[in-house]
Amino acid sequence: MNQVPVTVLTGYLGAGKTTLLNRILTEQHGKRYAVVVNEFGEIGIDNDLVVETDEEVFEMNNGCICCTVRGDLIRILTGLMRRKGKFDAILIETTGLADPAPVAQTFFVDEDVQAKAKLDAVVTVVDALNIEARLKDSKEAREQIAFADVILLNKTDLVAPADLDRIEGIIRGINKAAEIHRTTNSQVPLDRVLDRGAFDLDRILAIEPDFLEGGHVHSHNEDITSVSFTQIDPLDENKFNRWISHILQTKGQDILRSKGILSFANQDDQFVFQGVHMLLDGDYRRPWAPDDPRISRIVFIGRNLDVAALKAGFEACRAA
Repeated sequence: MNQVPVTVLTGYLGAGKTTLLNRILTEQHGKRYAVVVNEFGEIGIDNDLVVETDEEVFEMNNGCICCTVRGDLIRILTGLMRRKGKFDAILIETTGLADPAPVAQTFFVDEDVQAKAKLDAVVTVVDALNIEARLKDSKEAREQIAFADVILLNKTDLVAPADLDRIEGIIRGINKAAEIHRTTNSQVPLDRVLDRGAFDLDRILAIEPDFLEGGHVHSHNEDITSVSFTQIDPLDENKFNRWISHILQTKGQDILRSKGILSFANQDDQFVFQGVHMLLDGDYRRPWAPDDPRISRIVFIGRNLDVAALKAGFEACRAA
């Protein structure tokens, strides 16, 4: 049976999943991938954060892939399976709040998917700087590590070597079997994450004996919410930089993830930024396409978000 290999990329918010996905899509490996991107929030941005590629990218932003939209995942996968010769493998990037178990379950409980696709590996990207805090307040972070076949201990440049050894020990306490690779900017030889044939059903059944029964229910922490805003008018770059810096410095502990694609006045290129807590990274990426409305989009995921204040602050960044 010629089954298409599927790699699931998971990891908590801001760990570096999209960075890894973009590395896979831009390396010269001679393979074609179909890509499924899922995110937590009503406005889809992650799809646009994926590099321009010939590969087909399917966006799922109407819910978490491990919850209500798994039926959508099955429909996408079965549709892809009908396209013979179009691609060599499938990559699924989950939302940072996903439990990988129901995603993996899809490849064993749905007969059509099981016949034509095989789960090659669950690859979990771990944010070395923030993982200890996340393990204290997020069951998803622990589940993502427990289910991993391969773990990228990422952002190692932000953590002292002695702390990395301790963090790796904590990870080993959760998952003794996974390969662990220490990385910066998710840089890893791709043969360490792709075509591994690493998914071990027996190990998963030891963790979750009812894995194959199809009844896994996943609920998110109810205090984590997503808010998003759009702005038609161009933004003032200086105003925005001052505002976002102030927000992240004063509220960053509660903001798990921030990201946006912005249109600044007097600039022809899109400005893309991504943040994790107080850390922020942004740069101009590519020109706005002639048929692409220059609408700024911004998303915050976190706890205790003051929606009205965030909305007012973002709107105040409009260029005069």
